[in-house]
Parts: sequence; C-alpha cells; structure tokens
Amino acid sequence: MKNYLNFEKEVEKLETEIEKLKDPYNQDGLSEVDTHKISITQEEIDKKLKDIYSKLDPWQTTMVARHEDRPKAKFFIDNLFNDFISLSGDRYYGEDRSVLTGFAKFNGISVLVIGQEKGEDLESRMDRNFGMMRPEGYRKTIRLMKLANKFNIPIISFIDTPGAYPGVGAEERGQAEAIAKSIECCMELKVPTLAVIIGEGGSGGAIALASSNKVIMLENAIYSVISPEGCATILWRDPKKMLDAAKAMKLSAKDLLELKVIDEIIIEPIGGAHRDRDLILKNVKESLVRNLKSFFQKSSEEIINERKEKFLKIGRDRGFVSDKDNLSSLTTKTSKVHKILKSNQIILSAIILGLISTILYLFIS
Repeated sequence: MKNYLNFEKEVEKLETEIEKLKDPYNQDGLSEVDTHKISITQEEIDKKLKDIYSKLDPWQTTMVARHEDRPKAKFFIDNLFNDFISLSGDRYYGEDRSVLTGFAKFNGISVLVIGQEKGEDLESRMDRNFGMMRPEGYRKTIRLMKLANKFNIPIISFIDTPGAYPGVGAEERGQAEAIAKSIECCMELKVPTLAVIIGEGGSGGAIALASSNKVIMLENAIYSVISPEGCATILWRDPKKMLDAAKAMKLSAKDLLELKVIDEIIIEPIGGAHRDRDLILKNVKESLVRNLKSFFQKSSEEIINERKEKFLKIGRDRGFVSDKDNLSSLTTKTSKVHKILKSNQIILSAIILGLISTILYLFIS
C-alpha cells in the first residue's frame, strides 16, 4: 500500500483510477484493459508530480525527507555494496542497532560503510530506535573509523536521523562527549570520507558522522541544527509555525549548496526517491564512484587539509578573511576606533583613573 503526503491528494486519486483500469474485471461491464486511458492517466500523474515537486516549500521538503517509503540506509547498503560484514559493539557498553556498520566492497574497493537506519515498519523502527543513536552507537563508529584509518580504507556514511537520542540513560552515558569525540575523529582521519544525507540530517546526531571530505545530499533530503518543530517551539512557543521555521533555517539541499555547507546534490526521481528506487540507486552509485575517484591521487596530508579548509570556509564568504583560498591563518579587520584606543592606551588609562579618583573623593567628602 502506497503512502501519500497531504499535498499529493490529486496524485493519489489518479493512481487509484489507474489501479482500477489495470484490473477491469472488478468493475461491472468491463472485460478488457483500456491501455490508451491508462497511458493518458499516467502522463497526467507525471505532469502533476513534476508540477508539485518543482514548487515544494521547505516544510513540504521536510515531509518528503521523512516519507515512510523513502529508501533507508539498509536498502543502499544491501544494493550498492558486496560482501558486507556487519560489526557490532563499542567495547564499552553495548550494541546500538540504530546504526549499521561494517566493511564491504564497493566497485572493487574495500570501504567502511556506516548507515543510520530508521527501520521499515513499526517493529523494526522500535528496534532501530527510529534512527536515533545513543552514545554506544557513536563509540562503535569511532572504533571502526579508527580501524579503517589504520588500514587506509575509505569511509562512506549514510545519514538519516532526526537527531541523537535525548533519553536520560543516553545523557548519563555521555551522549554529548560521544558526539564530540565522533566529530573529532572524523576531522582527524587520513582517509577519504563521504557522507550522503539520504533523509533527515538532524542536529549533532548527523554532524557527528557528516564531518566529511564530501557532504552529499539527495535532492529532497534536509540537513539542519534542529527540527522545524523544535525551532518553532523555541522561537515562537508554537510548534505549528514549522513552515516559518523551515524557511528561516535554510535546511533544503538547494539552500545548503548555495551556502556551501554541502558539496553536491543527487537528483531524485520525480515524486521523490521512493518512486523509483532503481534510478536513485544508479544516481547515488555514480556520485560515490566519481567522488571516491577524485581522492585516489591525493596524499593523506592533502585529504586532511582539504577537509579542514572545507569546514573553515563555511560562512566565510562575507567574513574578515584576507585569503579565502588559505584559511590556515585567519585574520580580523581592526576598526579605526580600536586603533585609536590601542595607540592612546596610557592616556585613556590615566583619564579613567582620574575619573575614579574624583568619584571616590566626592563620595568620601
């Protein structure tokens, strides 16, 4: 059974009509399939979808990113990689089933695969904690990323989480420290790292694994510091203002590419990735092959520096930077007032001391 979003009602009606046309024997008086009408209706559906998805607002994009039928990390791992060997446990506390990790072959190359997995149905979603990782999940990925780094194996991550798990137990076991250590580990790796945001890239739960050489987003995915509902609740005390929040947060792939927070957008089939899984697989594979290939001739030092420069450049387009191509030494502009104050520091100190003395004398007398 297909799931439809609230702005896809017309599409749902047309697709229901097509299903009836494909099975005419359930209708009185019909004994053959009307292929001509099916073809016309399908063209109308394609046109409707193209029109709807060309004008999605940020909140509608968020809904598409959260779609129940959207391909999850396990789908990509099962279909893009060969000989996947799942590895478990953080060697401190336990296993976190919200993240799949293991070594595999991709296009003939050994890679470490990390995938935040939400689950496909209610039972698997509860088992996977809806893709919300706990501290042991981050510590597991840190353990395996260090192992991959030791053997010079590239790392590919699939990001899809509303955020890190906010439970009391997770906080007691050091959630914030685990996320910080994961980011630190990602930034220090000497091997190429690719992060593909396939659905939701929520908060520190996403950035903990997305601090990569290349951050790639599916066209209808989102990437933000907080959910639109959470932002609206904090700023306006009203979670219903999620559209305003979504617009202000610039969480869509198009906005983030413009801001240079991400490096590439993978085009989705019309109507979302869930409507043509074979096509989205093909597009993701092409992107991964191309991006991995770009690192083959680079040294470990070049890979680290490229990653560092990438994150240092975010938000610096309008900042006080003397050389945007080399951000290893950032400088700030000094205002004229600051220069005057600095050059007359002794005189100003004497004036301030004089004023303090005068005030004290007046109070005493």
